[in-house]
Amino acid sequence: MYIYLNGEYVLQAEAKISPFDHGFLYGLGVFETFRIYDGHPFLLDDHFQRLARSLRELNISLSLTKAELLEIIEKLLEKNKLQDAYIRFNVSAGEAPIGLQTEPYKAPNVIIFMKPIGRLDKIKKAAILNTVRNTPEGRERLKSHHYLNNVLGKREVPDLDTEGIFLTSEGFVAEGIVSNIFWVKKGEVYTPSVKTGILNGITRRFILQLLKKYNIPCHEGCYDATQLAEADEVFITNSIQEVVGITTLDEHRYPSERKMTQFLQRTYEECKKQRLYAIKELEERI
Repeated sequence: MYIYLNGEYVLQAEAKISPFDHGFLYGLGVFETFRIYDGHPFLLDDHFQRLARSLRELNISLSLTKAELLEIIEKLLEKNKLQDAYIRFNVSAGEAPIGLQTEPYKAPNVIIFMKPIGRLDKIKKAAILNTVRNTPEGRERLKSHHYLNNVLGKREVPDLDTEGIFLTSEGFVAEGIVSNIFWVKKGEVYTPSVKTGILNGITRRFILQLLKKYNIPCHEGCYDATQLAEADEVFITNSIQEVVGITTLDEHRYPSERKMTQFLQRTYEECKKQRLYAIKELEERI
């Protein structure tokens, strides 16, 4: 596969960066993953804006514009002969002298790659993890290179059809290893607040906006695992898997009827056809 690396399109086996990249040495880097549907990068604006905010937090300068990013995506699709794909947009601090740096990073490494993606399962199992969700490194959780907590969680549930669910150190439900979590009780939807230290996922935000649009009550707060186990439905979200229903949580089995989950899955499918660039377009085009 071809990847984009600092202005060039190279085969992935030929891509190289300096071992003195501070993204490699100190984890100073962020990324976004999103889907391409029939050549369209779904909700690209929101992913691009979140990455830009994260880079400002890390003091990394990026001159790439959205128009330039779109051109890169189009060229990668063409070179890799794809129309539907998983894409990862990665920016790391770039090469710098060894040691912690306080000055801005002005020459980041920009790496964009994609891969084919097939049909994904719309249901999974879930398990409460023993690994506690770590607190964000800064003011809020970034989609950053600091991924050890997620790796430790994944080691507990290595099978692909199970999503591990983190609790905070206080015992509140936080998020999945690679997802945000929602549940339904008596027709109302609940999800952990960002105050629990979770990543404010783009698909999470999209679902919250969908719920608001259709006047479905939704609550964000701090909830313990008992409330999760007593739910009528549970589902998880991320930009690659979209909306996934949860069938079991540890030994607890949820009813097979998942009206809210299936409604959101159908609505998400309709939104994909609208080729949206931003969550705010929901009000204008759906």
